[in-house]
Amino acid sequence: MHTLPLSEARAQGNLENQSFRTFLPKRRKTIRHARKMSTIEAPFFPRYLFVALDLTRHQWRSVNGTFGVSRLVMRGDEPYPVPRGVVETLIASADDHGILQLGQHLKVGSPVRLLAGPFADHLAILDRLDDSGRVRVLLELMGRQVSISAHCNDVLPLP
Repeated sequence: MHTLPLSEARAQGNLENQSFRTFLPKRRKTIRHARKMSTIEAPFFPRYLFVALDLTRHQWRSVNGTFGVSRLVMRGDEPYPVPRGVVETLIASADDHGILQLGQHLKVGSPVRLLAGPFADHLAILDRLDDSGRVRVLLELMGRQVSISAHCNDVLPLP
């Protein structure tokens, strides 16, 4: 479903109060403000939240009237289902706090996007993985490749 801006957690709480099962995948994100950087938990899919619906049992139309919800994603006059296995895979890749742990999908030589740290949102090439959960990436800076170390959950594999 689609939520109001910055209202994913509010919508999730209100839906769970109505006995709906929800899933909000999150990631760690670095924010820069006034020369200061901080890392926060942010939705992996901004303004979207997964909700389990049984159309024969639930009063699913009440979801649209829930505080924090913009609207259900619809196909005609029924909610549009996510393909089978997508949400299950995301849940299996998340830790207890709902933060996606994408380190197991990393391959040396593949492109990645940095998600946290001073180079957040930059593209790089994965150079090395180690058993302690650290990765080394090669980042293009000022016309040359620079080696940077990061935690494996701070990089997102790209297709």
